[in-house]
Amino acid sequence: MSKRQKKMRVWQLQEAKARLSDLVRTAATDGPQQITVRGEAAAVVLSQADYVKLAGKREAQSLADFLLSSPLAGLDMEFERDQTPTREGGLFEDAREEPDHGPKKGPEGGLGAR
Repeated sequence: MSKRQKKMRVWQLQEAKARLSDLVRTAATDGPQQITVRGEAAAVVLSQADYVKLAGKREAQSLADFLLSSPLAGLDMEFERDQTPTREGGLFEDAREEPDHGPKKGPEGGLGAR
């Protein structure tokens, strides 16, 4: 069994915090290290090399490039647009009317007719 194939060591959170340098060094030399909280697996510390292998190197991609890389790119598809109106009536018909904000005060300061 090579160094990189050792069984993953389990670290309790308290120990991992106290010995962070050792934890990182061990992850770099022996492979991923597991951290537990109250006996439950909570996290894994990986070396940068292991992370890059796992995640793969992804470069930023423009929206156009993303869409062109779609499995549907290049297919000859036609979509018929639904011509049904989305609203009945006009959007601004009611906006022309003066809103009712309740009774207005007259010139004497009391309530008066509009």
